[in-house]
Amino acid sequence: MADQIDRVGELLHEAAETHHRVYRLTDGDDDDWATWYSDWLVRLSELPTLLGRAPVRSELTQQLVSLDQEFTDAVTDLPWEQYYAERLVTHFG
Repeated sequence: MADQIDRVGELLHEAAETHHRVYRLTDGDDDDWATWYSDWLVRLSELPTLLGRAPVRSELTQQLVSLDQEFTDAVTDLPWEQYYAERLVTHFG
């Protein structure tokens, strides 16, 4: 499971880098970032394979928004990608 979490964290990092390149004109600013991430993760990454199923995009979007709020309030030394990955694997796995 640790390898699965690490790999999901790597995909989240890749999504962040890709999103920043796509939205370079706004320096990565995108109020609807979670929808973009979930679409990319479900359609263009290995996330469905890693989780053993393709998450419903709207559920993944909701999870990302919730995790963003949770991470903002959390006291943790974990990088955001690792924090999100642990919870996404638990939720969808």
